[in-house]
Amino acid sequence: MARVYVSTVVNAPAARVWSRVRDFNGLPNWVPPVAESRIENGEPADKVGCVRAFSLRNGDKLREKLLGLSDFDMFCTYSILDSPMPLTNYVATLRLTPVTDQDRTFLEWSAEFDCAPDKEQELVSGIGANVFQAGFDSLKRAFGG
Repeated sequence: MARVYVSTVVNAPAARVWSRVRDFNGLPNWVPPVAESRIENGEPADKVGCVRAFSLRNGDKLREKLLGLSDFDMFCTYSILDSPMPLTNYVATLRLTPVTDQDRTFLEWSAEFDCAPDKEQELVSGIGANVFQAGFDSLKRAFGG
């Protein structure tokens, strides 16, 4: 099983960062490769079980299902249902933790999935850099750091 893990610190209170990232339909607002997103069947974006369908700027289309969301613990977990990437059993979690020193936020984004051994390094580095780190860099810019 392949594993991706990326973490960072954003110079803003966790509640402010969480209000930006908790929207399961809000990827276009903070993950640069995402062009547009919609929640299928008109369901609320914070309903566990809802499905987001989104397009990347390169034209790729994905569908993901919300598996868990906690405002108290500030995390969301989701799975990929459809993707052009050659992977299966993809489950990811985005988690925020308050850093009391200077009222900052520690963010970690991780994913596990199955893929062919010859594709693992490419997928791990691509997801880690082009999605997870790109999103974190966007948040850092948005919150002034």
